[in-house]
Amino acid sequence: MDNPDVELDLQRSVQAVLRELNAQTPALQSNQGMWRWSLHKKVERDPGKRPVLVRILLRELEKAEREDARHVIMPLLHTLMYVFTKATGITEELHRRTYAFCMRSLTLPAPYCTVALDCAIRLKTEAAVPGTLYQRLVIAEQNLTSELYPYQESALLLEIQAAQEQQTPEACMRHVVSHALQAALGEACHAGTLQRKLQASPRLVLERYFHAVVSAVEQMASEPSPSREGHLERLEEIYCSLLGPAEAARGRCGGDPLQDQLPSIPLPSPHITFHLWTDEDQLWKELVLFLRPRSQLRLSADLEALDLQGVPPDRESARASVLSTDSGIERDLPSGADELPSPESPEMERAGLQRKGGVKKRVWPPDILMPSSWDGPPGLHRRTGRPSGDGELLPGVSRLHTARVLVLGDDRMLGRLARAYYAIRKRETQKFCLTPRLSLQLYYIPVLAPEKPAASRHLELGELATFLGRADPWYENTINTLCPAIHKLAEMPLSLNTSRTIDPFILDVITYYIRMGTQPIYFQIYTVKIFFSDPSQDPAEDIFLTELKMKIQDSKIPRDGFSPRRRGVAEGPGAELSICYQKALLSHRVREVTVSLRATGLVLKTLAASDSDVSGPTYCPPAAAPVTDHRCLNVSVTEVVKTSNLAGRSFSTVTNTFRTASIQIQSQDQRLLTLSLDKDGRRTFRDVVRFEVAPCLEPCSGAQKSKVLSSHRQEMERTKAKAKPLLMPINTFSGIIQ
Repeated sequence: MDNPDVELDLQRSVQAVLRELNAQTPALQSNQGMWRWSLHKKVERDPGKRPVLVRILLRELEKAEREDARHVIMPLLHTLMYVFTKATGITEELHRRTYAFCMRSLTLPAPYCTVALDCAIRLKTEAAVPGTLYQRLVIAEQNLTSELYPYQESALLLEIQAAQEQQTPEACMRHVVSHALQAALGEACHAGTLQRKLQASPRLVLERYFHAVVSAVEQMASEPSPSREGHLERLEEIYCSLLGPAEAARGRCGGDPLQDQLPSIPLPSPHITFHLWTDEDQLWKELVLFLRPRSQLRLSADLEALDLQGVPPDRESARASVLSTDSGIERDLPSGADELPSPESPEMERAGLQRKGGVKKRVWPPDILMPSSWDGPPGLHRRTGRPSGDGELLPGVSRLHTARVLVLGDDRMLGRLARAYYAIRKRETQKFCLTPRLSLQLYYIPVLAPEKPAASRHLELGELATFLGRADPWYENTINTLCPAIHKLAEMPLSLNTSRTIDPFILDVITYYIRMGTQPIYFQIYTVKIFFSDPSQDPAEDIFLTELKMKIQDSKIPRDGFSPRRRGVAEGPGAELSICYQKALLSHRVREVTVSLRATGLVLKTLAASDSDVSGPTYCPPAAAPVTDHRCLNVSVTEVVKTSNLAGRSFSTVTNTFRTASIQIQSQDQRLLTLSLDKDGRRTFRDVVRFEVAPCLEPCSGAQKSKVLSSHRQEMERTKAKAKPLLMPINTFSGIIQ
């Protein structure tokens, strides 16, 4: 389609998106996020415009490269790849130019090179086997059965009530067949007749052609050097078998042009389940239910002993290492023992009198004790079109499932998510049933209460969303602007008319986010240990993600339960506190500081307060982080200052701020403290006399190793490896842009 009016209209829409990114102050704040959505809708209604849009986006990318306008590269590249996933009829020249741009972008710093490499891999496969990205996305999101591509995805949306219009499996299979044939055959595909034939086909016939198309695409995509001619020949056979030789020979030129215009093949929305978060273990239960239907796929004998509830029937047979009672010689092992090589293998031929260590250990990677391997090694890229983290964690066990958990709410909701995330990690160290089978991806859409009088409270509850918006401008433009639309939807009266003619804007933005938001930002989770005034009450332990706030209670500790107030300490507002903390130094050396002061309150925040802190190392992924612990708390203490003059004694307050990795605070007089975690009124602790805050560590960050002594005696030593901090990833479009 070379219509100048069409190209001019699409060019104006792309420029509108770029103006939003370039504007320092959003003049059209109510329309932010709408331009990208309307641009995709234009080409969705008329698929013939997609090659034109690809050419425009590529031209803008090359212009940004020449002018070094990096702030528009990520949005343009994500928009371009989303069009490539849906499009058919993209020329080889456009594929080649886009691939060349991605390869040139590999010289840019992270995250540009990270996203560019992922796009280059996907483009290479799509150019060799057209339709691969669309087919794999639909199969995984709609849970269609395919032996050659068994990956499954599920999106869980927490803290919202809504309804979603789902596509039937038959409709999704028709979309996959139509898209694959149109992408491969191009103008030779009689698109209108093809869709009518698929509509009239019974389910058994439709499934047969669906599996034939998937087999042709996946087998060709798995070859090291796929032949496009061979792929085209095989799909032509399927096309002729479906329509018949006479109808297939007509091609596009033989039909009625009014009826045979290129029809739109929609990309079905992913299967999303909506949940109100009412139970602390709800996330764990939903993940287990997602795995249960296909728990028998690709499971080794070792993992079959672990059921989905995580309770092994026989703990002795399911543990990671078993004490051997044999003589320690290979030939003395009974036949059929596990881990014996086959008789034909070279290992059996040269076994001989080979000694074993006396301890027989399964060949599992060291990360078996590290649930942090859920998200895969940082810095490695997933295979094209496949869910992230799809590699094998254990031999014979592929992570076929990807759970995309999308949370709606404010910082209080994220605090609950951090607690659930920590609980799952802790449970996995004991039972280990989700880690090898599931890739867990976390997403966040801020939804704040629309209370105009409490504007400051509104901003306070959205600190993490503000940080994500500063770190990733495309997240700010696409996701942070979604909150007003959600409030408008909630205020709309329910309609009895079920026919919907308005495009579901919110659902489309959510779909775009979970598909294109692949770059995580890691947040340190902190643990707090709380001691109470009652000696008989056990200390409490909890975690927080964004904030811990301390206030002084009006009540005092009974004298028989606490040491009397020190002499010489003047009465005044607040409480006398002893603060011991490790000062954050650029050299990463540990320097402990202890101070005593009178304060009326204290706040610990985990997020950077200014734009200059966003690009710092505080929230870098583990691959880019230094070996030493560098993550810091931002502490603000409201100190009471006493002044004396002729008029008498007066008190004033001053706010002192500093950064630390860990901190201990104790009340020195009879004043009690109240702690509030993550701004959540339901997570408040009263009658506190002391508390300790430190980075939360992985629930099991140790390794077990054996040492053979010089006297040939063998002993097992439990050695504690360097502790790993527990980081919770939240997916964005670009990660932190430097």
